[in-house]
Order: sequence, then structure tokens, then C-alpha cells
Amino acid sequence: MVVVLEREPGLVAQDGWAIDEARGGESSWWPMLKRCFDVALAALLLLAMLPILICVAVAIKIDSPGPVFYRVRRVRHRGGSFLMLKFRKMYDGASGGPLTQVADPRLTRVGALLTRTRLDELPQMWDVLRGRMSIIGPRPEDPYFVELHRDAYERILSVRPGITGITQLAYARESEILDPEDPVEDYVRRIMPQKLLLDTLYTERTNLRLDVAVLRWTLVALLLRSPVAVDRSTAKMRVRRRG
Repeated sequence: MVVVLEREPGLVAQDGWAIDEARGGESSWWPMLKRCFDVALAALLLLAMLPILICVAVAIKIDSPGPVFYRVRRVRHRGGSFLMLKFRKMYDGASGGPLTQVADPRLTRVGALLTRTRLDELPQMWDVLRGRMSIIGPRPEDPYFVELHRDAYERILSVRPGITGITQLAYARESEILDPEDPVEDYVRRIMPQKLLLDTLYTERTNLRLDVAVLRWTLVALLLRSPVAVDRSTAKMRVRRRG
């Protein structure tokens, strides 16, 4: 479906999208600094984690037949789409819905481990180097879900989607809370509106301080295996209370 949008002052039209150039909370130097940071960190992590990448690739090939990587279509910065790179975690040729659930039968043994540890996301560093993604930003979303909230995503997609971010931290265990009977309907009705609030909040407040906080809490979540709670109005993060 092609949507023609009327251009307004301060908006850039691209691929049928109207993207706001002047977002609150973002200084003119910040996008350039953020891009330099993305390139430097992505290159450093790819080099530092090369042994892990090789081990994961070998494990995938041993575990099940099929390619090491796969690409999934996501909506990109300023509209349009791109193919996001990931380690393959499902059996080759698996079909089904766009959401991964707990104990999803499509997952291979290695794929289940990659899902729990988020190691399947590591190849996205390549997408960062190519300028398709950022280290930190709104989570890249499936085009089907984006079409359901096109107006909101015109704002959200004014920044590059990210590997980690406040939404990714808040819903790190999304697969565990989805209704197994109808995960797509549950996602659209209950979870996606909350993600839109957080992604919009990040877009409006994006700055160096917030990105540093996201990185710090991402390390907490990965290294300490601690769930992170995110305030829906301030984006402040803390360890989520268990219970």
C-alpha cells in the first residue's frame, strides 16, 4: 500500500513517509557524533568478538543443516525497508508467524540458546557499519506491524533503529509473556502500544546521556541477567523487582 503524505514545514518526505527533521532533545551535532560512535563501537565489537562469532557459526552448522545467517525484513530509518542480518536460530525453511515464543518448535537446539542469550543479534553490527542501524535506538519492526501504526512510526523512524534501546530492555522477555494461543493479536493489542510509547519517548529525548544509560543497563541485563524496568514517562531505568 502506497501512502502519499502532504509535506509540512520541517518534514522530509521519503518513500511515502514524512519524517520530522527537528526532533526535541537532539542537537545538530548529536547525529554525527552518534554515527561516529556507532561505527567505532561496531567495528571494535566485531573484532573483539570474532572468536565467539566463529564458534556460534560452527555450532549452527553442526546442529542443523542450512545457512549460518538469515535476513529478516524490517522497516528502516526514514521509511522503506532493509534485510536485517541475524544468526539462524530456526530450522531451515521453517514457516509461521513473525513472533518467537518460548519453546517455539521452530527453534533449533542452538537457536534456543541464541535466543536466550541474544547472541543471534551479533551480526547486526554489520548493519550498523553499513548505516542501516545504530547501536542504540528503537527496535527495528516488522513492516506488517509498522503499517498498523504508520503515523507513530513516522516520528519513530526519524532516528535509526537500534540493536539495543529502552524498548528492547523493557521487553527483553517478551516471548515469555505473549499469549501462546494468539501471540500476534496479544502483541498488537497489549504489547505494541507500550513499545510505541517507549520508542517515541526515546526519539524525543535522544541524547548522549540517555545512550550512555542504555549501554550501562544493557550490560547489567546481559552480564547480571537482571531484568530492567523503564519508566514510561522519563525513560529512567532500574532493576525490575522480581515477583
